[in-house]
Amino acid sequence: MSDAPIALVSDSAQARAALTPLRRRLLERLRAPGSAASLAAELDMPRQKIGYHLRALEAAGLVRLLEERPRRGCTERVLIACADAFVLDPSMMGAPDRAAVDAQDRFASEHLVRTAAAIVRDVARMRQAAAAEDKRLLTLTIEADLVFATPRDFDRFTERLTEVVADLARTYGTRSGGRRYRLVAAAHPAVETKAATKTH
Repeated sequence: MSDAPIALVSDSAQARAALTPLRRRLLERLRAPGSAASLAAELDMPRQKIGYHLRALEAAGLVRLLEERPRRGCTERVLIACADAFVLDPSMMGAPDRAAVDAQDRFASEHLVRTAAAIVRDVARMRQAAAAEDKRLLTLTIEADLVFATPRDFDRFTERLTEVVADLARTYGTRSGGRRYRLVAAAHPAVETKAATKTH
C-alpha cells in the first residue's frame, strides 16, 4: 500500500512532474509496489522510457524507493507512490479575487468554488501534519440528496438550515478553550449518474 490515502501537491515542480498522462498512469499503478521492469511489461513500453519517468517522479517526491533486490545480474528498484491520490493545491491555479467574491451573496457559485478550494487546501495540509505526528485528524462530512420542486422550496430549506446552524453556533461557537472548527454547508445541483437516471 502507498504511504497515505491523499497527498496535497502545492509545489509547481511536483505538479509539472505529475501532470503528464503517462506519469499519472504510473502513479495510479504504483499504489502497489512496482519496478521499471514490471511496469514496462504491464504497459508494453520500453523499460528505459518507464525508468526515465520513474526517476522524475522520484525526484519530485511523488514516489519513493521501497526496496532494492537482485534480478538477473542487476539491481531492481521497487518503488511505491507516496499517496493513493494526489490533490493539486487550488491556489496554484490562481484563486478568485477575495474582495470581488465576498461582494457576492451567499448564493453565488463563485463563493462556493472559493470555499471548496480552501477546504481542499486546508484539510489536505492538516492531514499531512497529523500523519507526520501519527495523530488522527477529526473531521465531519454530512451528505444528503435533496429535491426542490420550486425555487421557493429552496428558499424555505435555506432559511430553516440557517436557523438550525445559527442555533448550534450560539451553543458551540462562543465557548472559550478547546479547538475551533469551521462548519460549511453547501448545496449544488447534483450530477446525474446512470443509476439515478434509471430510477426516473
